[in-house]
Amino acid sequence: MSAININLVIEQGSDFDVDFTIRNDDGTPLNLTDYEAECVLKKHPTSTTSYPFVVTFVDRIAGEITVSMASTVTQTLKEGRHMYDVLLTSGVGTKTRLIQGSILVNPGVTL
Repeated sequence: MSAININLVIEQGSDFDVDFTIRNDDGTPLNLTDYEAECVLKKHPTSTTSYPFVVTFVDRIAGEITVSMASTVTQTLKEGRHMYDVLLTSGVGTKTRLIQGSILVNPGVTL
């Protein structure tokens, strides 16, 4: 399964969430029972500073997750382009990068 490239926008100082449905190569939903997921935002891949997202399994059997970040975190993000990815770990420890892309952080006036 290859990582899907999806670019996103975060409004600085606002709550952020996005829903994803993870699918098998044949288009059917991936059953996420016994899987864990993590997602972080970085300015660039080798950056030592990262901002974790909260990954919630909305419906494991239907492959549905929500990736979110609270306004208390987004207000600390520097404006500009960043990178993120969603890493899935199976119950036996196999790691797969599912989603990746850039995130544009738009600056806020009222923080």
